[in-house]
Amino acid sequence: MSISKDPVSYMVRPGKLEDSEATLDIQKSVVSEGEFLIALSTEFNKTSSQQSEWVQSILDHERETLLVAESEGEVVGWIVFEMAKNRMRLSHTGTFGMMIRKGYREMGIGSMLLQALLDWAESNPFIEKVSLGVFASNHGAISLYKKMGFIEEGRKVKEFKMSENEYVDDILMYKLVK
Repeated sequence: MSISKDPVSYMVRPGKLEDSEATLDIQKSVVSEGEFLIALSTEFNKTSSQQSEWVQSILDHERETLLVAESEGEVVGWIVFEMAKNRMRLSHTGTFGMMIRKGYREMGIGSMLLQALLDWAESNPFIEKVSLGVFASNHGAISLYKKMGFIEEGRKVKEFKMSENEYVDDILMYKLVK
């Protein structure tokens, strides 16, 4: 899948082990923004080898996937779908996370990544439900998820403590693909 925004075009493709460093760089950058992720930049210390091991574990698993968005050969975003390991009663479902490099947001890349993930899930005979958790303050992401057919199924009230007297709910959303 690809879109073109003059003069730059974007495409989504399956992730490869060689994308480990780029995905880690994006993750570090997004974590450093500190707005919509659980981890603080001081807590995030994943190494290149840990990222490579994680990417390889995703690639080796038939019920998981990593998709990346490229612009002119550069990885600018990614989405990952993971399932609960070793739990047969959860083997039909999984959760996803998505990160897009600052400067490439609001260009349709999130929609492309999410649509590619949903296409993958629909074609995967094992996957029936795609889930996520999102900060209630992340209005852009929530709008995208609703546009793509996700439904709120619950909320963890005051799940994230942002500062002494500031909390954010964790909104749980899902979409059935079968």
